Amino acid sequence: MAHSQVQTAPVEKADTSRAYRNYVLVILTLVYAFNFIDRQIIGILSPFIKADLGLDDAQLGLLKGVYFAILYTVVGIPIAWLADRYSRVNIIAISLTLWSGFTAASGLAMNYTQLALARIGVGIGEAGGSPPSHSIISDLFPKEKRAGALAVYSLGIPFGVMLAFFASAFFLQGGSADWRTVMISVGLPGVILALLLKFTVKEPKRTESVQTDDAEKPSVSASLKTLLKIPTWWGMALGISFGSFGNYAISTWIIDYYVRAFAGLDITQLLIAFGIINGSAYAIGVWLGGYIADRWGKQNKKAYALLPAIALIIGVPALYFSLQVNDLWLSVGLMTFLLFTSGSYLGPSFAMAQTLAPINVRAMSTALFFFVLNIIALGGGPTITGIISQALVPSLGEVEALRQSLLYLIVPYALSIIVFLWTSTKIVKDWEMAESRGL
Repeated sequence: MAHSQVQTAPVEKADTSRAYRNYVLVILTLVYAFNFIDRQIIGILSPFIKADLGLDDAQLGLLKGVYFAILYTVVGIPIAWLADRYSRVNIIAISLTLWSGFTAASGLAMNYTQLALARIGVGIGEAGGSPPSHSIISDLFPKEKRAGALAVYSLGIPFGVMLAFFASAFFLQGGSADWRTVMISVGLPGVILALLLKFTVKEPKRTESVQTDDAEKPSVSASLKTLLKIPTWWGMALGISFGSFGNYAISTWIIDYYVRAFAGLDITQLLIAFGIINGSAYAIGVWLGGYIADRWGKQNKKAYALLPAIALIIGVPALYFSLQVNDLWLSVGLMTFLLFTSGSYLGPSFAMAQTLAPINVRAMSTALFFFVLNIIALGGGPTITGIISQALVPSLGEVEALRQSLLYLIVPYALSIIVFLWTSTKIVKDWEMAESRGL
């Protein structure tokens, strides 16, 4: 095929003003928030689903991890191939409609198989969210502001998790309402947001070198080979993956742990508390990670890898102590500190995935980045934690089994620190190579 360019008209110069760029960033951040509402909600509702459908921890782990991640990761790469060639706005709008619809459909599931199929559907839809969004942001924001912009976009994670907790607290009414009501209620609004995106955001003009013939665009295999030859790209991908292995496991299992370990707790109060924590401490950590990396990175490019390593070194010990104390709110406070520090790697990692990638494979770079991230973290974290917990239940009981399984998360966090430190030794050379071909 010849001359397959972006199918919608390029944005006029007036539309690339600071106000418009920020509007697009806000809309894409809201889309990402809905991504995490629909991703997180099953972890929040886990105790209720477990009781209603009679599931064990291994089955819950599969629902929270592998079933969601398996097609999410596989479909992401072909969608990114499309996003490097066709309208990214249309791809995001269609994807948002799909995953929101499947989330609502989860509320109609009457057994484990139906719920598993709905979760697979959510994963397919969400695969079309971040790669084209990252590509759009990279076209709208210059390289020196990219980590900050992508850190703002990453605020969709804590804000989405926050809204999922708040919605659960509101609709569950202390446990008297059905978990299915929550699924339907958080799924349907995403369709409205998809329409807002479609009719108010224009496809941005791509960087000039991207406007090439299909023959000049690298194939999927060529794109992968190019990216995998960049040590910093690979290091940041593994660093965020090992760290997120822990974060995904905690976010999907912590409510189960507290419900089991602190019998008689006020579930509504706990859900509201975690909503506030994710919307404040975690969100501030995410934003600060991008802001500090951009500021520090002006003097020292190593900052993009050193900052996440230092933050995790400070924060990870809080995980161990939070699982040892016998006071609920002290444990929650320590977990809050971990969330604050661990959010720091998102902006820098996503920025490197874009900055170090050749311009015409930026969406593919994000897709491969998320492929690595989601196979290890999203597919592994919740699932392996559930499997280990279930294996330990006969000897330790449900409370201690889950506690021990969560303690093992110190291992992937340690691996994340090691990888980020290693990456800091490679980043200067890779940045210079990226500048030589044009950022």
